[in-house]
Amino acid sequence: AGVDIQTACLGLYCGRTVLAVNGSVETYGDCGVCPRGQRTDDNKICRECVGSPDRYDWLYLGFMAMLPLVLHWFFIEWYSGKKSSSALLQHVTALFECTIAAMVTLLVSDPVGSLHIRSCKVKKLSDWYTMLYNPSPDYINTVHCTHEAVYPLYTIVFIYYAFCLVLMMLLRPLLVKKIACGLGKSDRFKNIYAALYFFPILTVLQAVGGGLLYYAFPYIILVLSLVTLAVYMSASEVESFKDLLVRKKRLVVLFSHWLLHAYGIISISKLDKLEQDLPLLALVPAPALFYLLTAKYTEPSRILSEGGNGH
Repeated sequence: AGVDIQTACLGLYCGRTVLAVNGSVETYGDCGVCPRGQRTDDNKICRECVGSPDRYDWLYLGFMAMLPLVLHWFFIEWYSGKKSSSALLQHVTALFECTIAAMVTLLVSDPVGSLHIRSCKVKKLSDWYTMLYNPSPDYINTVHCTHEAVYPLYTIVFIYYAFCLVLMMLLRPLLVKKIACGLGKSDRFKNIYAALYFFPILTVLQAVGGGLLYYAFPYIILVLSLVTLAVYMSASEVESFKDLLVRKKRLVVLFSHWLLHAYGIISISKLDKLEQDLPLLALVPAPALFYLLTAKYTEPSRILSEGGNGH
C-alpha cells in the first residue's frame, strides 16, 4: 500500500494552506504546494511573506539590475566606433531604460503601486531550488511542492529583464536611426542585436544559478572589477597618472570601476558595523594605484631590453 501523504507533510517545502481561521483555531488543507507569495514555516504551514528585503537582498537585486546596464554600455562602446558622437546619448538612453524598467518592476510587484516589496527571508541555498526537493513517499508518485520560497527575489529579476527588453525595443532603434550617422547601416544596430543575445543568456543564468549568484555576487564584482580595470589600463597603455588625465573617458572608466569595487566591498561587509566596515572603502583606489606605480617596471619592452643587456 502507498504511504498516506496527508498524515505527514513530507519534503522540505511541502506545506498545508490555511483554509479558514476561527479565533485562534486554524483549518488546514491537504499537504502540497504553497500559493505564490507564501512559504512554509517550521510547522509545515504555508505562511504569507510579510517581511521586506534586507540590505543584502537589495544589494543582490541591484547587482542583477546592473548586469544588463553594464553589458549595454560595453556593447555600445564596442560598436560605436571612434568617429561616432552618438555613444554618449546611447549610454544615457540605456541608463534611462534600465532605471524605468526597475521602477516599473517595483511598482507592479506586491504591494502594487509602491516601490516597496514584501518578501520571504532567504534561509539557505536550497530555498532557491525547491524543484529539486519534491518528495516521492512511495518512490513512484512525486508530490510536487515547487514554489518560490525566496519570493520575490527569483521571479522579480525575470520581470525586470522583460521590461528592459521591451523598453529597449521601443526606444533604442528610433534613437539609433536618428543619431548614429557616423556608422554604417549594418553597424549602427549591432549593440541592439548584442542585447538580443545577452538577455536570454542572463535569463538562463538567473534561472539556473540565481541561488549561487545570491551568495557569490560580491566576490564576482570584486574579481571582475579588478580584472577588467587591469585589462583596460593595459590596452589603453596607461602607465602613469598623466596618461589618465589625457582623456576624460579614462577617468570615467576608472571611477566606474571604483564604484563597482566599493559596491562589492559593501556587499561583503553589509555595513553591519559602520566603524569597522567604512574604513574598508579606503582600499577602493588601491588596485589602480598599485598598477600605476608598478606599470613602468613590468612593461614588456623594458623587460626584454634588460634581459638582452644582461646577456
